[in-house]
Amino acid sequence: MDALPTVNNLIVQGIEAGDHLGAQVYISRNREVVADAAWGEVRPGIPMATDSIQTWMSATKPVAAVAFAQQWELGRLDLDKPVAEVIPDFGQGGKEAITPRHLLTHTAGFRASRFKSPGVPWDDIIAAICATPLEPGWTPGERAGYHLHSSWFILGELVSIASGKPPSDYYREHIFEPLGMVDSWIGMPAVYYREHTDRIGQMPRTTRGSTLPSGFDQQRWCTDCRPGGSGYGPARELGRVYEMLLNGGELNGTRIIEPETVSLFTDRHRVGMHDHSFKHIIDWGLGFIPNSAEYGVDTVPYGYGPHASNQAFGHSGYQSSVAFADPTHNLAIAIVFNGMPGDTAHHKRNNEILAALYTDMGLV
Repeated sequence: MDALPTVNNLIVQGIEAGDHLGAQVYISRNREVVADAAWGEVRPGIPMATDSIQTWMSATKPVAAVAFAQQWELGRLDLDKPVAEVIPDFGQGGKEAITPRHLLTHTAGFRASRFKSPGVPWDDIIAAICATPLEPGWTPGERAGYHLHSSWFILGELVSIASGKPPSDYYREHIFEPLGMVDSWIGMPAVYYREHTDRIGQMPRTTRGSTLPSGFDQQRWCTDCRPGGSGYGPARELGRVYEMLLNGGELNGTRIIEPETVSLFTDRHRVGMHDHSFKHIIDWGLGFIPNSAEYGVDTVPYGYGPHASNQAFGHSGYQSSVAFADPTHNLAIAIVFNGMPGDTAHHKRNNEILAALYTDMGLV
């Protein structure tokens, strides 16, 4: 890739070292494509393509946040109205004061959930989460801790109640299709999975030089609707979400949310709080992670590398992906590696790739 030679070399070195089978990189600046590239294999024996379908892991979360924002704009949902006023069963076990703002900023306090995914019906998952008590000693809004899935199912349920649509259908019809994200899903149909299996990336665990299957390319995972982590699609389609946000909530004549809503949801709402899941100080917007490099660029989880501006916002995915917007440089970036080498190795890989990206583009 001539435009980003250092990025290219690092990705190739990672393939040779066994850190990942392949990778996709999408970058646009001022809505002009800088890179839309693929390396290696999507699964053994099948080359990675720019339209290969990758799992986004937790980089999915901002899509669910945008869906909530749409219903909030319509006045159907309220950031500060207790969730239990919309979902009465949720107000069990000390959770009656939790609001959507708490859910979106990971300050709600019900990180554990009593269900096993995938394969559990949506209503059963919601019932199990509703029955989950508040963590001992936790006052919503006064303590922070990343909620991997639990709060995001509740956000999905709120959107479903407000819109009258199942969450998977809502995300597809109100975000993906309007943005031209034809191969993106949060809970893909089984028939789509069967027709496109060879395009769906394996995501092996590659720690200690081994290559172990994770199962995230299997039908039971791909067709499961988990608003906190079951987004699938090409990196370039995930990049469109950030192009839309950089453009004030509109892309190619299609408005998704209003400019004021973009500002509200991507601003810092949780500042300087220690996250009891990540064991690190990290700021948070409403479903988005603002650049928190000031708390330690070499240690902050889900970071955007050493050169991203303080205005950058987005979200990363477990040991494999990063997607964000950098308004200072008008950059939209989405990167997915097809391999999970462990937290430490991925953090190093992520920082090196993002540092090289800004350097190759002449931004430092």
